[in-house]
Amino acid sequence: MIIREIHVTPVAFRDPPLLNAAGVHEPWALRTIVEVVTDEGLTGLGETYGDLGHLGKVRECAQALVGLDVHAMNAMYARVAATVGDVVTDLHGLTGVATKEKSVDRVFAAFEVACLDIRGKAAGVPVVDLLGGRVRDAVEYSAYLFYKWAGHPGDKPDRFGAALDPAGVVEQAALLIQEYGFKSIKLKGGVHPPDEEIAAIKALYEAFPGVPLRLDPNAAWTVATSIRVGRELDGMLQYLEDPTPDISGMAEVAASVPMPLATNMCVVTPDHLPPAIAAGAIGVLLLDHHYWGGLVRSSHVANLCETFGLSLSMHSNSHLGISLAAMTHLAAATPNLTFACDTHTPWQDGQDVITPGALRFTNGAVPVPTGPGLGVELDRDALARMHEQYEKCGIVARDDTTYMQRFDPTFSPTRPRW
Repeated sequence: MIIREIHVTPVAFRDPPLLNAAGVHEPWALRTIVEVVTDEGLTGLGETYGDLGHLGKVRECAQALVGLDVHAMNAMYARVAATVGDVVTDLHGLTGVATKEKSVDRVFAAFEVACLDIRGKAAGVPVVDLLGGRVRDAVEYSAYLFYKWAGHPGDKPDRFGAALDPAGVVEQAALLIQEYGFKSIKLKGGVHPPDEEIAAIKALYEAFPGVPLRLDPNAAWTVATSIRVGRELDGMLQYLEDPTPDISGMAEVAASVPMPLATNMCVVTPDHLPPAIAAGAIGVLLLDHHYWGGLVRSSHVANLCETFGLSLSMHSNSHLGISLAAMTHLAAATPNLTFACDTHTPWQDGQDVITPGALRFTNGAVPVPTGPGLGVELDRDALARMHEQYEKCGIVARDDTTYMQRFDPTFSPTRPRW
């Protein structure tokens, strides 16, 4: 099956004002939809980031990959690497991700997923079977909470409302659990001084007894602050995610707090695993096929983690249904992915480029699609509408910091902050 053509379509969709250590989400989130078409008429779907620099490299590689067989993943990766060259495209400031190698991995991943979609369709099997077969029939996701404004400045309040204090966070959790049935909760921290975020976790712990809780301040704390918060929340957190920057800082914290530390920031390449494991820096790695180089490479990372006794969850960024399908297939085929995954799906509030009904949340989990390939299809009207939104929204790259500074000129994204 030879690649005949590849279509690359940038899209934009509405995003709530979700606060984080880097600033606040802008009114529009960007993604890129990839369609790989073979000489046999099969089409595979991929989804990736939408920032302009990344989009440009995806478009260049789309031209370079025409003529390759969809099974020739090594040749495809080599051609992507040659096309991307030494260009480094940033990814919202995630530690360690802005490297030449990760730029290649991020571009390649979208094409790899699309080719696996094609291979599954050709064989009449779901992608999960190409990754070794399912070990679970449904993948659990967590309620991903954010401090947020009621709405973007100048807009009407959105239906989620404001969440700027413990009471608001608890109300937000109740809404997401009611609508999706989530059985675990993660709070994005690094927004308020640590004592306020401690109070929010304690409020969640009281409001939802027995529900696993996680806190992720995106490396906004010093080692000393991280240790203090970890000890204060003893018995309340399932894990503490990226409290402080760097492997060395994480190792110091891990040795001094009672709960496991998780990361999607200090370990983002295979080269990071040996020093992190040797230092005892992490107990949980959050996979993300979008920047680990696709589903197969992410499975290899999962195998390494199993060898060294690391548990797994899954990282999320603002995404649409093609990504959710890929995430679900990967998680379903990964035995040691035992923690509920992150997802931004609730915050997209029904906006999508796939036809409705293929993916649904039941009791906080997404049943693994059983149709061939990813099990999802494009909604052409929705794709056209979101592409038009991209053309008109005026945003070409995510920039939470600059958007925040429009409303708070004193804001600084410096980390650690507390």
